Amino acid sequence: MSTRRAFAALSTAFVLLAAACGTTEATSDGDETTGAGSTGDTGGGPITVTDARGVEVTLDEPAVRVAGTEWNVVEHLVSLGVQPVGVSDIAGYNTWVSNAPLDDTATDIGTRGEPSLDTLATLDLDLVLVTDSLVEGAIEQIERTTPVVVVPGGDVEDNIGQMWENVDLIAELTGTQDAAAELREQFDAKLEEGRAAVEEAGAAGTEVAFADGWVDAGTVSIRPFAEGSLVSEVFAEIGLENPWPMEGDPAYGLAQADVEGLTVLGDDVRFWYIANDAEAYGDPFAENLAGNAIWESLPFVQAGNVHRFPDSLWMFGGPTSMMQFVDAAVDALG
Repeated sequence: MSTRRAFAALSTAFVLLAAACGTTEATSDGDETTGAGSTGDTGGGPITVTDARGVEVTLDEPAVRVAGTEWNVVEHLVSLGVQPVGVSDIAGYNTWVSNAPLDDTATDIGTRGEPSLDTLATLDLDLVLVTDSLVEGAIEQIERTTPVVVVPGGDVEDNIGQMWENVDLIAELTGTQDAAAELREQFDAKLEEGRAAVEEAGAAGTEVAFADGWVDAGTVSIRPFAEGSLVSEVFAEIGLENPWPMEGDPAYGLAQADVEGLTVLGDDVRFWYIANDAEAYGDPFAENLAGNAIWESLPFVQAGNVHRFPDSLWMFGGPTSMMQFVDAAVDALG
């Protein structure tokens, strides 16, 4: 938890899972919303929801001044028309999330895993939105002065469904259900557009292995987005298949591999990955695997079926980020 960079060079692979996207713990079953406003505008009355801990949280009225400690909830807020008052690691958010930009009014509240409690206390907040990846005791300390709602980071059984549960929960808490309904319409339309483009390209059923990676002590570690990961589910919705044979973690569907592990992929697989030039770690596939005998022998490398996605696409974000992934996938198919 000492760094929140998506490609941080960490010595143990699954520490990175928590650093990059919030948590690898299984989510609680108690994440459904209840009370006024669950199907429409609250009318400004009290709102009661049950969060991912199974804890009931009541607001007297829809929240206006909101802080978010994880980038997915921040993206949801911005997508719903609510500019957050406090955001963890604003520079990192701006590096990775390009389709839901912050204005210049947000205050940086520290790291995603360990926000500054002193800063939060100065912001006169109505609500703090977090995932369950904060340091021990942080949620309890924040709750002394401000309501806290915990949302799941993901759910490998249905990551798109979990994404929408989170959006709808935040919409209820902020009285922005109409904006959530419009966002869902846009998302569904983008999926339909993507399906049509994949069909037109004759690419339905194409196997796409999506990954990111980082370099640790000169060795490239690779993180496959296995079956059930959010990006993989979005690709499946437009007609692409996931060839990764390994199982990912229960929240995000993220697995672990090295260059030798890529040999399990079939001859017709396309290998797509994401890097970010704004990060200090560069492109481990193009820079660190160039000339590697195993890498150069892989069928998708020899066939030229390796594609780097554009910078600033957040793999663990919300509908706005996932719509960008649809466009990027269509472009990658050529």
